[in-house]
Amino acid sequence: MKRPPHLTPRERFIAALERRPLTGRVPHFELVFYLTMEAFGRVHPLHRRFDQWDQMTETERALHRRDIADLYIATARKYEHSAIFYHGFTGAGADKLFDDNLRILDEIRRLSGMDYFLMMHGDSTYGLPAGDQMMKFIGDIADHPKAVKERAKRGVASMLARGEKYRQHGVLDGFALCSDYCFNTGPFLSPAMFDDFVAPYLKTLIAGYRAMGFYTIKHTDGNIMPILDALLAAKPHALHSLDPQGGVDMAVMKRVAGKQVCLIGNVNCGLMDTGTDAQVSASARYALKHGMPGGGYIFSTSNCVYTGMDLTRYELILDVWRKEGNYPKRSRTCSAS
Repeated sequence: MKRPPHLTPRERFIAALERRPLTGRVPHFELVFYLTMEAFGRVHPLHRRFDQWDQMTETERALHRRDIADLYIATARKYEHSAIFYHGFTGAGADKLFDDNLRILDEIRRLSGMDYFLMMHGDSTYGLPAGDQMMKFIGDIADHPKAVKERAKRGVASMLARGEKYRQHGVLDGFALCSDYCFNTGPFLSPAMFDDFVAPYLKTLIAGYRAMGFYTIKHTDGNIMPILDALLAAKPHALHSLDPQGGVDMAVMKRVAGKQVCLIGNVNCGLMDTGTDAQVSASARYALKHGMPGGGYIFSTSNCVYTGMDLTRYELILDVWRKEGNYPKRSRTCSAS
């Protein structure tokens, strides 16, 4: 009798992205887990300042790289994540630290092997502008649409060139595309404008990543339903975060999109702040009940585990996941060894 091979968390995550059936617990990860001070007494990498990185000795930088990698891995191990989203250096001068990003990715792989799916941010498409930029952006669309589209085209080309460097390095598994398109009431652009100024570039970006062998997870909060067809047409491997605060219902998403794309998320972050324990548990249970059938689901919150969230609320949904997020075992078949 041959036993099925044991899958690593990374392999289980990929199986879910490819919508293949699984046994055992449904994969889980969080786009960001900010509560590293509460969990480990250590500052999250995105909350650290690196404006003096170039003034450090190489010994200091090596220690930082090791500590960053170790903290991502500690989070994944403690909370049973199947994937690590390494956020990289952000802010002014981040482009100069590309090689340091590669070295941190290498350190994550060195310390954890191939246990975890490894991804980075990789979106260039237009997302919700900051409040003080909204009117300028809308004005540019109205007055200079060709320039807006040319800028979008250049952004895709630049992001794919960066992706090619990661492909050549050979460590990364995929990209999370984290431009937010929607308010709770709907997309910030009308569906027609979205089809004109965003969708073609998203489709080109994802096709380019796919051609390089990368997986893609398209993230956006809010009510995505008016632009769902356009998102699906871009052919990401997965959609995240399926925001119930934006009226996105997991049962509906499974019915209309579950055969085209992996679904990630739907546990109500708003309730995790303001709801009762029973409401939080019910939200986790609902996401599992409707997301899991047939595979192609990854358990997570509807955004991330953000600063200010009570860690016990995250632990509460994990308790529901451990008890109820389990696929039945397949019947064993006997064959010659």
